[in-house]
Amino acid sequence: MAKKDKELEKNGANERPKNEPPKEEKPKETTVEFLSSLAAVLVTGLFIITFVVQAFEIPSSSMEDTLLIGDHVFVNRIQFAPKSNWIGRLLPYRDVQRGDIVVFLSPADPGLYVVKRIIGVPGDKIHLREGVVYRNGEPLTEPYWKLKEDSPHESPETLIYRKNFPAVPPSADYGVYPDWIAYMQSYVQGQDIVVPPDHYFAMGDHRGVSLDSRFWGFIPKENIIGRPMFIYWSFETPGDQYLKTAWSDRLEFLGHVILHFFDKTQWRRTLQVVR
Repeated sequence: MAKKDKELEKNGANERPKNEPPKEEKPKETTVEFLSSLAAVLVTGLFIITFVVQAFEIPSSSMEDTLLIGDHVFVNRIQFAPKSNWIGRLLPYRDVQRGDIVVFLSPADPGLYVVKRIIGVPGDKIHLREGVVYRNGEPLTEPYWKLKEDSPHESPETLIYRKNFPAVPPSADYGVYPDWIAYMQSYVQGQDIVVPPDHYFAMGDHRGVSLDSRFWGFIPKENIIGRPMFIYWSFETPGDQYLKTAWSDRLEFLGHVILHFFDKTQWRRTLQVVR
């Protein structure tokens, strides 16, 4: 009797109430629909990487301690872009300002991406005296700047040029680029160098090693790519790694990253905002 009751309960559980409509099966995604969705994702990602943000790796120590070798940052490509008439009011466009950290195409080495801090905007008068930066006659208060050791590989004359710009005439012996030597004096007024329209004067936070506007001149406005937003990953990287461009060197370093991802990643810098 108990066995019969169990069978009835089982059959009853499988029976659908008469008034309940049959459940519709969800249609399966076709291959075409899947590929269409994948393409939409890829196009969106490509648009973001091309026009909105760009990943950038810090290759040198010129921005220490703000940015370290091996820091990987996301760069905002929208903020300093030319304003668009149809969407300009919706996006946070603004002009480059003093103190901004910017990524730009080097005016001296085509194709090379560089990161520096803007010291002078068009019309500003800049000079250095014993390492102190003066803008429009006033010494700058620079909380991001820390006194660090000068490069041990440079001559005393080069160090004097770095710290007393533009009072000391430029020279190829100091590492100054030929084009800058040729036309720098045309922008000098008294003890200052004057930033021309649509150009910027930039320097690295590590003044003793940075190759910046003192060595290759002004940054054209059109060369600016964007502003670093935050560090998404930082890995302990040798200072000369960016010079090793051979495939064998790159593969060797990739293996090093895989083996030491956890113990060489600088976790404390993850998601740090760049200022």
